[in-house]
Amino acid sequence: MVEYIPVRTYRSDEELPRQNQLAYRIAEVAADEVGLTDEVIDTVINRIIDNAAVAAASLTRTPVVSARSQALAHPYSPGATVSGVPVTEHFSPEWAAWANGVAVRELDFHDTFLAAEYSHPGDNIPPILAVAQHVGATGHDLVRGIATGYEIQIDLAKAISLHEHKIDHVAHLGPSVAAGIGTLLHLDVETIFQAVGQALHTTTATRQSRKGEISSWKSHAPAFAGKQAIEAVDRAMRGETSPTPIYEGEDGVIAWLLGGPKVVYDVPLPVAGEQKRAILDSYTKEHSAEYQAQAWIDLARKLHGEHPELVDPDAVTRIVIHTSHHTHFVIGSGANDPQKYDPTASRETLDHSIPYIFAVALQDGSWNHVTSYSPERAGRPDTVALWQKVTTVEDPEWTRRYHSNDVTEKAFGGRVEIELANGERIVDEIAVADAHPLGARPFQRADYIAKFRTLAEGILEPAEIERFLALAERAPELSADEVRQLSIVAKPGLLATVTNPKGLF
Repeated sequence: MVEYIPVRTYRSDEELPRQNQLAYRIAEVAADEVGLTDEVIDTVINRIIDNAAVAAASLTRTPVVSARSQALAHPYSPGATVSGVPVTEHFSPEWAAWANGVAVRELDFHDTFLAAEYSHPGDNIPPILAVAQHVGATGHDLVRGIATGYEIQIDLAKAISLHEHKIDHVAHLGPSVAAGIGTLLHLDVETIFQAVGQALHTTTATRQSRKGEISSWKSHAPAFAGKQAIEAVDRAMRGETSPTPIYEGEDGVIAWLLGGPKVVYDVPLPVAGEQKRAILDSYTKEHSAEYQAQAWIDLARKLHGEHPELVDPDAVTRIVIHTSHHTHFVIGSGANDPQKYDPTASRETLDHSIPYIFAVALQDGSWNHVTSYSPERAGRPDTVALWQKVTTVEDPEWTRRYHSNDVTEKAFGGRVEIELANGERIVDEIAVADAHPLGARPFQRADYIAKFRTLAEGILEPAEIERFLALAERAPELSADEVRQLSIVAKPGLLATVTNPKGLF
């Protein structure tokens, strides 16, 4: 059972008991020692494997190399591991979380939850795992901490829209990581409360990181939130306090960054003794692209097989994608970003361009996290010609389904209408991605493992792949020493093929 917590702005002369503040209620959920269901535990394991898969694939990418080089400048004992580096080497946990968070986020290829706000709840795992390794926590506590992180971020995303006010989605991640670490460490409610407030205060930023010419900061922003949350917990454990009330204050987040003094948000949180199940509402990606593109890639590859003539731009007059408000205005032509049609745009921009993604998937009948974004692929003249013919429009029904709280009708796809030069029309639609729990081929443990093996091939040694999987599949049973080994190690010489950039450290 969940309880809906009404959250609004309070004037400074209004009484709002601490126990009624959202940050305090979040802390109470985190401090609740309730157990987890087998289904939740299995899903946590799946997402640990999923994170490792996408981290492996990104180890030599420039933003990941940069973040890792910063972490390597901060060795520490006991500390935490850094993805790619031998598990015998340990680094300050906040810096390890930073490096690992960038590795997980760089390819935009791990799990997602979409509601009033967007989120990648797998971003909770790197900072919670780093702290677990640093303090010598067991796998049991690690899994509980991760489940809390998912619970809080997803509950916040269900109720509070950040993007509507141009605030980045990581403003929900800072509090969720702080709460997850609180669960991991068995902290008291007051300490978690102060950490949640500080984490929120230090992780609010604008959405310009996901607008226009999208830069490498897109992959750094969630890692920064995780790093800030670790530091917030550290300060709270030392007795330091946070701005209060952080959400509801007259000069707080709601009043000035979100809906303003007249808005009330109803945030669903588990009641005392209720198990944390929100992770079951999330879904991972089969393809390396913005989540709203997942279903469209699947539909495009289906159309590729059924209508081979569509690969020729001369055969197509126009392609109109009817979809949700978010897909149209954030990754579609409704964003009015010329970069979304620019063949020289960055990878980060192209994976937020549904016109580009649909055109390439339609021509190739497949999607690859590397070759589908290569400059050569983006610049192919026939692709550019087809790409320019793809536009999006908002369809109110698909917007309604996108925001539905009924999981049986919640959808992230839409309808495509293709006009051919010969006068024919092709119309098709898709509601959810094939890998979605309600899709054509829902991801199961075997699919997560296959994704890991595929992305780790050539990056990790075969024995290392098996070593990690053996640990991950036993996550809730791991000893503290085994938790410290729950990381991936690059094959010998791989990390030496890239040059670490120089900075202050």
